[in-house]
Amino acid sequence: LEITGLNIAPAYSGHPANDRTQWEAFCAEYDRTHRPTWAAFNDWVIEQGAAPLPDLQFIHESKIANLYVFPKEADYVDVRPLNSTWHRMDSSVRETDQDFELPELVGNRPGDSALIYLSLGSLGSADVDLMKRLVDVLGRTPHRFIVSKGPQHEDFELADNMIGMEFLPQTKVIPQVDLVITHGGNNTTTESMHFGKPMILLPLFWDQYDNAQRMDELGFGVRLSTYAFTDQEMFDALEKLLGDYELRARMNKIGALIRERDGLHAGADIIESVALGKVGSLA
Repeated sequence: LEITGLNIAPAYSGHPANDRTQWEAFCAEYDRTHRPTWAAFNDWVIEQGAAPLPDLQFIHESKIANLYVFPKEADYVDVRPLNSTWHRMDSSVRETDQDFELPELVGNRPGDSALIYLSLGSLGSADVDLMKRLVDVLGRTPHRFIVSKGPQHEDFELADNMIGMEFLPQTKVIPQVDLVITHGGNNTTTESMHFGKPMILLPLFWDQYDNAQRMDELGFGVRLSTYAFTDQEMFDALEKLLGDYELRARMNKIGALIRERDGLHAGADIIESVALGKVGSLA
């Protein structure tokens, strides 16, 4: 969620909400590293005849309507109020006609074996060494895994307790699993909540740090250090989330509420209202 506010940790920092000690230093470093790029881009925007960008922002804010995708249950509305032009879509789950039937290996599994989906996105899964590490660690658990192998799918093999392919119909897979291991991208994070699944989050860059931290702080998941987690930390995170039946029931309830609010069509209605000039009805 790339919306800034005085009472939330700086966007993209992944810093804790209850510890401000590093906020100022992060903002200073962000300014140092991004201002030259922003200034050049802002000059180009002005040359095209558009209004100047807000300071250190790479996109304009509409005076009519703005949409963002993030579930209400994880949103920062209590500490970061937005004006009436902003509208939340609790989720925006992609519709697909492609089915996904569980293969025998993962569909017919022992009673003590959970089913887990592993996806680090197209960029994360391209890190073959990271994927090999995860395959090694997770391959030593009693659970079964469905793995989105990504663009380097031919460069590493899966363990015996895993099935996977280059690309998977994610919105058909997530409803069938018990847990999601993700990089914390906004799509996978919101889709996991949409279907009521707890998460282990291994952030790589940008908003993924904030999403991972938010899920961890709210108890919806566990954030691990992507390149420094120990085997035991992964095992403990799996045990904690899979063994917390109260959390799993809570996530199921949250998922049902998110699906009921139907963010996809809510967003479409707002876009249609703007197109038809019904701006006043959005307030």
